[in-house]
Amino acid sequence: MAESARPTAEPAQPTVEALIRRRLGEALGGVRGSLETTMPMLAFVIVWATTKDRDLSLGAAAGLTLVLALARIVQRQTLQFVLSSVIATALAAFFALRSGQAEDAFLPGILTSLAWLVGSIVSVLARWPIVGLMVGAVDQEAVAEGDWFRWRRNPAAVAVCTRLTLVMVGVYAIRVGIMGPLYLADHIAGLTITKILLGWPLWAGAVAVMGAMLLKGHTPIDPDDELVHRTDLGQQPATSHD
Repeated sequence: MAESARPTAEPAQPTVEALIRRRLGEALGGVRGSLETTMPMLAFVIVWATTKDRDLSLGAAAGLTLVLALARIVQRQTLQFVLSSVIATALAAFFALRSGQAEDAFLPGILTSLAWLVGSIVSVLARWPIVGLMVGAVDQEAVAEGDWFRWRRNPAAVAVCTRLTLVMVGVYAIRVGIMGPLYLADHIAGLTITKILLGWPLWAGAVAVMGAMLLKGHTPIDPDDELVHRTDLGQQPATSHD
């Protein structure tokens, strides 16, 4: 008697959310990336507010940046977020040293958050959501082909990225709404604490919300859609046979 055929499990159908989740993770850098961007700037602020010693403050920030960079080099990982911290720290130091007031070190970050807030809102209204641009920037095949905006030709991807961008709008609105008044009140301690709390913890919470949204969504995607390519689907390129 022949054995009954066992049903074979069909491969999971790729979804818009799964592909965006993969690429968004590459773009955001996670908690570590957020910490690397923030910590050297905070080191400068804390030492400057305590000692008013320019060289010591810059040395503390530079030393921490060097340690973070060496850790990435040893692990053969990208220096993207460490280099971002150099720019953030340089701007903070410029403003603080120019005015002599430690709270001015936070002004570039507040203005940057305000710019991201406005930019995120405009991108949603224009149907060019910022999250979509981030996803396109890490789509290596699209970048290699000079087609950074391939994702936008998929209406489902635009809709998902729009919802994710609204989460970013909330993040920047919270940062500006809390840190702006503290800056105007010259509240250094409050600015330092909120810089930490509204840095990686808030960003980690936002990423968790985005992740939950992407896990909950199951928008099917055609394997032939321009948003994907074979490596995304875990397939090997087809080979011709004579």
